Amino acid sequence: MTEFAPASWEAWDAFLARHPDAHLLQTRAWAQLKTEFGWQATPFIVDQAGALVLWRRLPLGFHVGYVPKGPVGAWSDTLWQVVDAHARARRAVFLKVEPDAWREAMPSPPPGFRASPHSIQPPRTIVIDLRGDEPTLLARMKQKTRYNIRLAARKGVTVRPWDDLDGFYALLQATAQRDGFPLHPAAYYRRAYELFHPRGEAQLLVAEYQGEPLAALMIFRRGRRAWYFYGASSNQHRNRMPTYLLQWEAMRWAKAQGAEEYDLWGVPDAEEAELEAQFTRRRDGLWGVYRFKRGFGGQVRRAAGPWDRVYRPGLYRLYLWRMRRA
Repeated sequence: MTEFAPASWEAWDAFLARHPDAHLLQTRAWAQLKTEFGWQATPFIVDQAGALVLWRRLPLGFHVGYVPKGPVGAWSDTLWQVVDAHARARRAVFLKVEPDAWREAMPSPPPGFRASPHSIQPPRTIVIDLRGDEPTLLARMKQKTRYNIRLAARKGVTVRPWDDLDGFYALLQATAQRDGFPLHPAAYYRRAYELFHPRGEAQLLVAEYQGEPLAALMIFRRGRRAWYFYGASSNQHRNRMPTYLLQWEAMRWAKAQGAEEYDLWGVPDAEEAELEAQFTRRRDGLWGVYRFKRGFGGQVRRAAGPWDRVYRPGLYRLYLWRMRRA
């Protein structure tokens, strides 16, 4: 077996420079964000394969490992053997891998992994093709979405870059209270902006009416891809449709940065036929956002995984039992 040796961060940066389309969640900046909020991070490189592994400490000195949207490069059994050695040294119960691949490309777990019922990132999403000119992008949208984008502009909504992280968090709080979803602490969003915005890999945009913030989002971009991770809106002037114009301007920003696709990051994990049949009736979970996101003309995609690599079967069964009861 290849000698167990985590990579240095300098080596990881150089490795990712050779993979410009690697996922944002495999970057050193993302590792830094997560380590400031309760995780540890270790990069591994074996030949042409690499993986950033995040570690979460459990009681009694155990850990769980997590590879978000990796590995990078070729799939390598030797890479996983190196990760295994580190995981066992940390007394890891299991390692969760959410590959940066779509289900049709990797429909089943490779040897050494098992399908997991628990994902960390949303497994299903809508991806918008940003190739083509702006009239082409608008033409791909639902007619009502195009109408709402133009309505927002007619009703005096404007969109601009923003750096008011306190204002953004206030909008997030209003949205969380209205829609019932959990939030990170305010410092988390601020740190994400501080880490990625100076690199040209993130932008905070706000939609305003007469100087009043109505909606805001933080968009991220690396290589040919952009992602909508965080967004929020107030309870005021919703009839002015600020979120529609805001998403359109996010698409325009991503396209100007060289992105060719925009991942809207999260819809209900159901097949498209069910999504279309149910979205007018359901508002629980991510169903409410599906109605909004579907209008922008993207394609529903389902990620490969999640897959687990189990080291301590007894404790892993306890984890599955607790997840079923959650």
